[in-house]
Amino acid sequence: MRDTPRGDPVCPLCLRPIPPDVPQSLHHLVPRLKGGKGGPTVLVHHLCHKEIHATLTEAELARDYASIAALRAHPRIAAFVAWVARRPPGFLSRVPGGRRRR
Repeated sequence: MRDTPRGDPVCPLCLRPIPPDVPQSLHHLVPRLKGGKGGPTVLVHHLCHKEIHATLTEAELARDYASIAALRAHPRIAAFVAWVARRPPGFLSRVPGGRRRR
């Protein structure tokens, strides 16, 4: 994980710094319930984490989106990343665009 000059970690999804006072989450690249318990995790903005899970099911995450590159290639997540990249690092919002259809 990269850090900014101030020492803040950088969210690998949106590439914005994660200040210490902003909600953050550890995202399991393979969901725990799909065999990812103890597997690799990445620190992301809580907002970015909510978007990942609002967009993709755990089965989709485990099967097709178990890397940051794959997540960033998903059309809805790519649109989210482009949108949130224009916001300051401390930006908080509800997840835009609604939840995935089940």
